[in-house]
Amino acid sequence: MENLIRQLLAALGEDVNREGLRETPRRVDKSLRFLTSGYKTDIDALVNDALFTVDYNEMVIVRDIDLYSLCEHHLLPFFGKCHVAYVPDGRVIGLSKIPRIVDAFARRLQVQERLTSQIAQTIQAKVRPLGVAVVMEATHLCMAMRGVEKQNSVTVTSEMLGVFQTDARTRAEFLGLIRRPGGQGDTGRSSRADGTGDGSS
Repeated sequence: MENLIRQLLAALGEDVNREGLRETPRRVDKSLRFLTSGYKTDIDALVNDALFTVDYNEMVIVRDIDLYSLCEHHLLPFFGKCHVAYVPDGRVIGLSKIPRIVDAFARRLQVQERLTSQIAQTIQAKVRPLGVAVVMEATHLCMAMRGVEKQNSVTVTSEMLGVFQTDARTRAEFLGLIRRPGGQGDTGRSSRADGTGDGSS
């Protein structure tokens, strides 16, 4: 990859031997491998044994998950927040696993719509809850730095499965909770809708 990056820099008209660029191919190689490390993530190994039998059937929400990804069309970043909820059906997943699932799919070349769906579908498949909801809000640098150059635009996508799709009240409760100011959720840390959490990782 380093040789390809040198060729790219030269094609842009740069002197690849000047001091500021000598180590750039190595740095870009390392950066891109980290930003696309999700391709190597084994979701089963990630979830591991962090599924627990719990007599709890109220909504679980992890909101304000920081999100960074690369647009597959221009290889420019998009970033923002992801909010995830599910309604358990006899078992829960360790709370830290939800942001890890988000990262596993975000650290790939992506479009926001597919990323939103992959997160929801994976939690549905692994946890088998009564329903899953994912809302993602992101700023795309391919829109802000180039193209239409709209720096303040935010793209919002959602995926509703199970009871979140069929029950308007459940869906409205979720949307209300992720918009509500104040409370534990505003710290950006994982929290349940009822303000509790098992902290399992």
